[in-house]
Amino acid sequence: MQARSALFDLYGDYLRARGSRAPVAALVRLLAPLDIAAPAVRTAVSRMVRQGWLHPLRLASGPGYLLTPKAARRLDEAAARVYRTGRGGWDGRFDMILLHEPLRRQDALRLTYLGYGPLSDQVWVAPKASEEVEAALKDVDHARFSATHTSGSDIVGRAWDLSRIGQSYEEFVGSLHPVVKAITPRSTDEEAYAARFRLVHAWRSFLFQDPQLPAALLPPGWPGVKAALFFDKHATRLRPAADRHVERCLQSATRGARVGFSDA
Repeated sequence: MQARSALFDLYGDYLRARGSRAPVAALVRLLAPLDIAAPAVRTAVSRMVRQGWLHPLRLASGPGYLLTPKAARRLDEAAARVYRTGRGGWDGRFDMILLHEPLRRQDALRLTYLGYGPLSDQVWVAPKASEEVEAALKDVDHARFSATHTSGSDIVGRAWDLSRIGQSYEEFVGSLHPVVKAITPRSTDEEAYAARFRLVHAWRSFLFQDPQLPAALLPPGWPGVKAALFFDKHATRLRPAADRHVERCLQSATRGARVGFSDA
């Protein structure tokens, strides 16, 4: 797990609801159970500041970092997809993008993240229009259409490799099952936090794989359904202990700063 992606997960899953800020001492403590060393955390934080994701500020507990508005919007959107809130049905139409020039890799990744798949190098589709497409393609010459198709499954089969995505879901359950099952009522809050963090981190990877197709376009027995139930069950079960660990780390960083200040 890389420090930068772990920081995005930490802010999105825990710190967004706690003022979107934290002292650097707490960030270091919170990533330590994931085997991420302090120098890696500080390097990743500096990089995220340069990229416009974090803003440095002085907290009562010492130097800290606040999410920028851009980062807050991105994490809120990701959270809605991770926890599948606000999902509606499907009106039978595809959002289609016709490109007049080749996509750069970063633009292709962004379209994939937004739920689009390629029918060819010049045509991308999604079962639901994203409001972020125009911003993502602001420097790309393109046209956009809303279209229906007599057989949506044909479009899906060409734009996405559902076999590969389904296999990834099965591997997710297989690899994370022993991690979360190891957490029992006798486990510490820190152990529960680390297990839940790994669970959510692995689940977030599907934001770049699964376009979250409506049920009408999915094959029978879709592995994503079982994987979602598994994720929901254990993410919910481990949440209270994980929250206690986060609060303890934040309070510890604050107390440590106050002690240091009084000693000075």
